[in-house]
Amino acid sequence: MLKWLSYLVSISFLFSACSKKVVPDVVQKPEIPHYEAVYKPLLVPKREFRGVWIASIANIDWPSRRALSTQEQKSEFSQLAENMKNHGMNALLAQVRAATDAFYAKSAEPWSEWLMGKQGIAPNPYYDPMDFMIKESHARGMEFHAWLNLNRGRHKNATSIVDDHLINRKPEWFLSYDGYTLFNFGLPAVRNYIKDIVVNIVREYDVDGIHFDDYFYPYKVTGQSLKDEATFRQYPNGFRDIEDWRRNNIDLIVKDISEAIAAEKPWVKFGISPFGVWRNKSDDPRGSDTRGGQPSYDLLYADTKKWAEEGWIDYIAPQIYFPFEHRLVPYGTLTDWWAENHGKAHLYIGHGMYRVDEENSTSWKDPNQIVRQIDYNRYSKDVTGSIFFSANGFAKNKLGVADSIKTRYQTPALAPLMPWKSDAKVEPPKNFSSSEGSGQLKLSWTKGDAHAFVLYKFEKGEELNLENPFKILSILTDNQYLDKSPSRKSVYVLTALDRYKNESTAVFLEN
Repeated sequence: MLKWLSYLVSISFLFSACSKKVVPDVVQKPEIPHYEAVYKPLLVPKREFRGVWIASIANIDWPSRRALSTQEQKSEFSQLAENMKNHGMNALLAQVRAATDAFYAKSAEPWSEWLMGKQGIAPNPYYDPMDFMIKESHARGMEFHAWLNLNRGRHKNATSIVDDHLINRKPEWFLSYDGYTLFNFGLPAVRNYIKDIVVNIVREYDVDGIHFDDYFYPYKVTGQSLKDEATFRQYPNGFRDIEDWRRNNIDLIVKDISEAIAAEKPWVKFGISPFGVWRNKSDDPRGSDTRGGQPSYDLLYADTKKWAEEGWIDYIAPQIYFPFEHRLVPYGTLTDWWAENHGKAHLYIGHGMYRVDEENSTSWKDPNQIVRQIDYNRYSKDVTGSIFFSANGFAKNKLGVADSIKTRYQTPALAPLMPWKSDAKVEPPKNFSSSEGSGQLKLSWTKGDAHAFVLYKFEKGEELNLENPFKILSILTDNQYLDKSPSRKSVYVLTALDRYKNESTAVFLEN
């Protein structure tokens, strides 16, 4: 019978502080592209953001097609979430607003057409998809970040719009560009409307994060012009240059949303995944040594570097959807630049998993391209995670890339700490006990106010190093765990997590 050890030991006493890496045999930072990462020993962090984007627009990832039944939608998402957990992910970033529409019930905007086939039609039988997705994510110990599109009123490929849609009720709020109907960010009413959409989600749902992608002002299209000069004249805000004015409009949106989230639920993270290039060095000495692309600052009017420096966002995840060998925008060069320029925000890298096995690209025919990128990230103290686009890539598993990613994520991982949000002390779990039966061991404890728990397993006499992720059995929100392979020579260690992922001191059970 396992016996209660009547003591608490501070985590700081149990492990060597400030050690991000735990696996021995350190190797030098790889020289890309000659680095054969698959054969090198890796250093695995205990805390690392491992996210995957789940795109709902055009049924890219979920739901797989329109008009599935409620049970089919739920089953698909549950399987997707389970698959992501099995591949080591600890965060799902699900698109819940694709084009001034909603994949959630508590919204003033209409149900998305990519849910039931026609805009405004609710799931049948009725349920709240986002509430379901959150519960499925949390049940697996994963964060749920609500991913919203910022700029679209109507997608160019939309097939249905309800009569009372915002673009019909407030046509003066929108601009036409390349077949899209886009918000006019120069209007104060538009900026307030978008902020209120975010606040509503944060208030009504148990989300862990709010996430925006790379769509601010639109990507440039030859022959197209953005006709917002009249708005510029009406609301100049002290600017004489329309491009600076546009950048300020996006600054105002980002800053206002940041403050609104913090006021509503300060533990909710705010993250943005912009196009990878902020500015090219040829246009600004502060920019990256890259050439080409549509830099977010110059063409999308999004000063992404500024938001990170000002602390308006908690994490930035530049979409570096390029291989190491890219002639104009090499992965290593751009990642290194962001490692030096992520300001106060955490830096997670966005990986273009959808590009694996791409035609006419030797680099994307390399089955190790993505894992080489993960390995490269881990050699930087400034890169603390990855996000993959998208979930469909794991299902397709082209060139075995999903299997390769899984080899890098064999241990569970906690999300990185954000001490600027909170560094509070957390109460340890209480009433940690066990019961045996049928060759299995059931561990249980009182849940209390904790948001989640980390359960470790050590051999007797082994150093109780809680920084070693290989000793984590599970990160879970439930207050019980069934060990199907118990040992008479084991010591179980349990800690509690709050909403900020701060970890408590430990309690123990030994055989």
